[in-house]
Amino acid sequence: MNYLLDKKLKRKKLSYATLGVVLLVLLFCFSTPVSHGLSYISHTIFRPVLILGNNISQKLSNAKYYFASKRALLVENENLKLQISESQADRANYASVVDENLKLKEILGRKSVNKNILIATILAKPNRSPYDTLLIDVGMNQGVIANQRVFAFGNIPIGKIAEAYANSSKVLMYSNSGEKTEVIVVGRDTYLQAVGRGGGNFEIILPKDFNLDNGTEIVLPGITSYVLGVVVKTISDPRDAFVKALIASPVNIQSLKFVEVER
Repeated sequence: MNYLLDKKLKRKKLSYATLGVVLLVLLFCFSTPVSHGLSYISHTIFRPVLILGNNISQKLSNAKYYFASKRALLVENENLKLQISESQADRANYASVVDENLKLKEILGRKSVNKNILIATILAKPNRSPYDTLLIDVGMNQGVIANQRVFAFGNIPIGKIAEAYANSSKVLMYSNSGEKTEVIVVGRDTYLQAVGRGGGNFEIILPKDFNLDNGTEIVLPGITSYVLGVVVKTISDPRDAFVKALIASPVNIQSLKFVEVER
């Protein structure tokens, strides 16, 4: 009996203790000063963490904005560069068109009224084609045939068609090394032979008593006198019975864009 009574007493004490603990917890949680205390402690502990988190978040946001802005600036810069390049290309193309237009007008203004010519664009010059030859963009389909004369600026003979293809032709220049061309000295009726030396230059072998002054024009024979070149120097040797006159074409082939084929 005593054992049962002790057991009941222990149960009552445990129940009272449990109830007391619950009351203390409730009192501790809902008491205003205690809550303030906990709030203060929590604020003190977690405030640096919150500040650090906000700072990191702000920095990440700023970094994201920085990289986004930098990327936008790079894209805008590339677009501006592209627009500038396009503008420069348009200006260069416009200048080229104007230049070509002026050259064509000059060619057409110099040509004879009765002269039937075909204007051709030079595709390759001596620096990209065999020495003293040209490649032009007209051929048999445009009525070009071998031996037709080729002019620069409408009235200066520079060569003849060596070979005609379907839509292009090869021009052999009169100044081609070793090429021989019948010529006349302006003011005289003597026929001479000009031999090409390359690069727009010729030479003529003359009797010693046949004087040629610098600046004398050498022309092709025909009704119309087309100037092939101009005397620039005369070379003589007392031991020789002949003198050599050096002739230069008035045309700089490297500056040409167009030529005219006589038909």
